[in-house]
Amino acid sequence: MRLNEVTYTDAEPVEGYGPGFFRIGATRHDGPVLTGPAGTSAWGGFEDRTALLALAGEVDVLFIGTGADITHIPADLRTALEEAGMGVETMNSPAAARTYNVLLSEGRRIALAMLPV
Repeated sequence: MRLNEVTYTDAEPVEGYGPGFFRIGATRHDGPVLTGPAGTSAWGGFEDRTALLALAGEVDVLFIGTGADITHIPADLRTALEEAGMGVETMNSPAAARTYNVLLSEGRRIALAMLPV
């Protein structure tokens, strides 16, 4: 088996999470977060559409982690993101973090918005 070192070029991977926090690029972030090519910042949750729509043209797919359990995002939020040209994938936050890390290591144009577990 051949092993290759994973390098992250534009954004930082999710390194861990726990009750109410995420560790991204060796920094702890409390509460909901948004991370991608422009860095990591606090996110206001489903009502914070401006931050998500600002990613249009920068990313092809936005992963949305919905906390400990998978749930649907508001339909009008999904419509707005898709009309802006982004694919939207929702899953629970642990699965979203894992998927984001794998695709990030492949150099994909992605971002991740997560609610804490």
